[in-house]
Amino acid sequence: MTSELFGADLNPWVDAIVRLLMWVGFMTVVAMGLIYLERKVLARFMARIGPQKTGPMGLLQSVADALKLIGKEDLRPRNADPWTFELGPYLVFIPIFMSFLAIPLVFDWHIRLFELGLLYFVAISSINLVGWVMAGWGSDNRYAMLGALRAVAQGISYELPLVLSLVAVAIFNQTLNLEEMILFQGQTPNILWQPLAFMIFFVAALAEMNRPPFDIPVGESEVVGGPFVEYSGIRWSMFFLGEYTALFIMALLASVVFLGGWAWPLGEELGRWWQVILMTVKTSAFIFLVFWVRASMPRLRIDQLMAFSWKVLLPLTFAQVLVNGLVLAYEWDYWVSRVALGVAGLAGIVLLYAIIDRSVRRPRPRPAPVAQSEAVTA
Repeated sequence: MTSELFGADLNPWVDAIVRLLMWVGFMTVVAMGLIYLERKVLARFMARIGPQKTGPMGLLQSVADALKLIGKEDLRPRNADPWTFELGPYLVFIPIFMSFLAIPLVFDWHIRLFELGLLYFVAISSINLVGWVMAGWGSDNRYAMLGALRAVAQGISYELPLVLSLVAVAIFNQTLNLEEMILFQGQTPNILWQPLAFMIFFVAALAEMNRPPFDIPVGESEVVGGPFVEYSGIRWSMFFLGEYTALFIMALLASVVFLGGWAWPLGEELGRWWQVILMTVKTSAFIFLVFWVRASMPRLRIDQLMAFSWKVLLPLTFAQVLVNGLVLAYEWDYWVSRVALGVAGLAGIVLLYAIIDRSVRRPRPRPAPVAQSEAVTA
């Protein structure tokens, strides 16, 4: 890709650094754009207008917010641990950017193509939990520490269903190479044969990114902002830049693993810019779904959140992996195996919906009012 842009073959190390710097700049702009888009989408859901004053249609609002945060004073609590407090944001921010290395945007547009790209993503994306703990512990603030503990408990609990849902798809495709997964879906995307795995991935991804209704670690009404309550200026912005970058990367991963990436539905012989358009449409649809969930669902309680992971998502994920393993071990016929997987996935989704529906607390019917004369007689 860099040779196409600069017109010459570069040294492998220089090529890797140039690609990395290009993607860091690109993803920073994307994160700022996602902040603007989320504010606009949520405003439409709530019958408001959203940002409109700064720049045409409010397009420069995120730029103004970034400049404001850069110009703010970088404060640190007196009793905070200096090294832990200052390194916490970097350990949240850097692993999220590193997880982007293995994801192909379109054919031959990537920083590095790993044979075990899915395994690399799973391994590197969980490191940011260390940064949340460091931010909470180093702040010397009880609210920050409580938010950090919630983030770790939530991250570990939902990491298992997330990883196992991806493992189920890897078993089905018989590869951990993300580009080979895209080519495997040349005819039909994985979401049709693995709908339950996609649902589990989507729910677990919301929890991993601390997105509503799983934003308990940063709940303003309970822990006033969570692990980064004591941060200001540029360090505070790094947490939010990491959150929206993670949203973009999760959307790209979902497009690659479940929606056919740049190949489906028109095949891998498309031109480069058609591939970019396909990936943009699929990624945007996933991001819009995340915004839609935020606008329509309230925050869960911590006991509901933990129970939902361990009692509902994890058993369903184990069942999906088991079914995929049986199909692979007994070498069922192509269409028989896929129809069986699709039916099993839809049954799992129906079961998931029934469990959620039963867990929702509905108001109890009020007793009929008693007439005043009857109350006096009683």
